[in-house]
Amino acid sequence: MRLATVMHQGRPRIGRVSDDARRIGLYEGEAALGLLPAIEAQARGTRWPEPVEDVALDPHALLAPLPRPRRNLFCVGRNYHAHAAELRDSVFKGSTAKVDAWPIVFTKVPETVIGPHAPVRLPGAAVSEQIDYEAELTVVIGRAGRNIARADALDHVFGYTIVNDVTARDVQMRHSQWDLGKSFDSFCPMGPWIVSADELAGQALRVRCFVNGELRQDASTSQFIFDIPTLIETCSRGITLLPGDIIATGTPAGVGMGMTPPRWLRAGDVVRAEVSGIGAIENRFVGEETPA
Repeated sequence: MRLATVMHQGRPRIGRVSDDARRIGLYEGEAALGLLPAIEAQARGTRWPEPVEDVALDPHALLAPLPRPRRNLFCVGRNYHAHAAELRDSVFKGSTAKVDAWPIVFTKVPETVIGPHAPVRLPGAAVSEQIDYEAELTVVIGRAGRNIARADALDHVFGYTIVNDVTARDVQMRHSQWDLGKSFDSFCPMGPWIVSADELAGQALRVRCFVNGELRQDASTSQFIFDIPTLIETCSRGITLLPGDIIATGTPAGVGMGMTPPRWLRAGDVVRAEVSGIGAIENRFVGEETPA
């Protein structure tokens, strides 16, 4: 099941996307309140109703599946060995921790989230000139839990989506914590929808990223340093995860900062992030004064 949030006749609606992604069955009543209330209702045992209206799906009408997450997004850094290696002398310089000892976890604020085709706004040279991309498979929590055991972790997953963890590298490097450089407005394109966990259970998924049509990132989630159950176990240690919480699982090698010389994003660039079994998001980067 693929569940999306779409702008239809001037208001957000949620619906079930067809297998060919050409149509969407829209919900009404309680199921139309938004994906977060719907996820919470399913956690209470409510069954998904049948859609009441079938319409053509305009990809550019898609919003982020969770347009306004209730909390900060959990994000994982350094979860592919090759990515850890490419940033060994920059982001991870000076770290004495073993790469596979513990996950690095940071957050992005909810205001970063935009739709799968919405413009990403560059902050201007006075704020940052080193904007980078990070394509990531992302977990959506479906059932609350605290101190979740690794063996039980997948029982708490509602589904999966895609994010581009856009990053201001100079700001990230300037501070001892990463949150500021990760949390600029519009720095988390998300979508195009959420694929329910039963459709992707146990699969190794291909994660790719293209910049202006050029393939930059290409890896499999089978190459994770920390798998999804471990990430859920880690994020829930002493912290109650709630339905609708989001965990971005880390990005593969191939980011702009890892190139020689680094290749930063500029106004007009188009970044496409793909995950097999889910789909793709594609966003144009625009300057502060550039019309969307």
